[in-house]
Amino acid sequence: MMTRNLSMSLLLALGATVAGCAADAPGMSGDDDTNPPPPDSQPVPLTPEGRFSVQSDFDLATNLPGTAGTVVNYFIQATDDPDDPTRFIVEKLVAALPNGSVKNTLNGAIPFVAGYLNDRLLQVAPDFVGKIVEVGDAFGQVAHHFGTIEVLDIQANGAAVKTVQGLHFKVDNVDLDFNFKDYGMQDVKVEGLTVQLEPSGKLNFSQHKVGLKYGQILKLALDQAIIPMIDPSAQNLGDLLKNLVNCQAVGTYVYQAVGIGSASTFESACNAGLAAAGPALYNQLDNIDGSALEFGLAGTARGIDKNKDGKMDDIATGTWTGELKYAGTPAPLAAAKFFGTKM
Repeated sequence: MMTRNLSMSLLLALGATVAGCAADAPGMSGDDDTNPPPPDSQPVPLTPEGRFSVQSDFDLATNLPGTAGTVVNYFIQATDDPDDPTRFIVEKLVAALPNGSVKNTLNGAIPFVAGYLNDRLLQVAPDFVGKIVEVGDAFGQVAHHFGTIEVLDIQANGAAVKTVQGLHFKVDNVDLDFNFKDYGMQDVKVEGLTVQLEPSGKLNFSQHKVGLKYGQILKLALDQAIIPMIDPSAQNLGDLLKNLVNCQAVGTYVYQAVGIGSASTFESACNAGLAAAGPALYNQLDNIDGSALEFGLAGTARGIDKNKDGKMDDIATGTWTGELKYAGTPAPLAAAKFFGTKM
């Protein structure tokens, strides 16, 4: 019952809509904060020209690419059987054994061995279930909701180039920024964009497409944002799993349960199996990138000239509309906000 409840709580967490918070519009403060001046009273720029640091915020809760769901299931599978997490551990151990009679025998005895280990869970993996549920919950947060860190170069005639240089995540209300260049990832440049400034200060952003590698996004979030928060000593999922499981104890108890092979053989297989579990997940993330995640966007915002020199200083109250396309299948884009500040 405990495992079922943990799995249900993880599923609910993965399915929940994470509400994005748009940044407050610059220049909106006044003597009475409850009655800010109307937008038209803000200084209106004469030109949109400039180089701007922009952050966009996307909510994929209602149209998450389906392939990502198979990755999310990885964490559920580690905790959803009555004899988990030890069944998960034993399955990885068996997979790492060399072919032969010992592997065949142990493969046929997985339910019995898993139950035997579960009775000794405090010696084998006391924190496994709790930590894996934490990873799954955080993974669900970033899979459904993330932001892009961008630079927007606008010429005097409105011609513009957008360069996506990194990602923004919020995990358990902790804001985390990552630049692509720090992790060997390429910036995403979008050319041919135009920005039209109306006399009222309204900005119109032409339709454009932004292609991202969703698998890379999730891998970056997992290795650089989620795992370090849960286990600072782990650098990847394989490290995390190995740190959560006492493979020496597993080897001893598996040998006691089946009476063949040796404790050291099973200990080595436990370590190897858990180490291989991480790359298996990363391979699934790589497979997601077989199809691009493409945002088809058009936007509106308000330009603000804070120092009244005729040039735009801030991009406020921005909203993207359009569609999200994955593997050729389009879906309406959920609420997407953006804001920017002159660099």
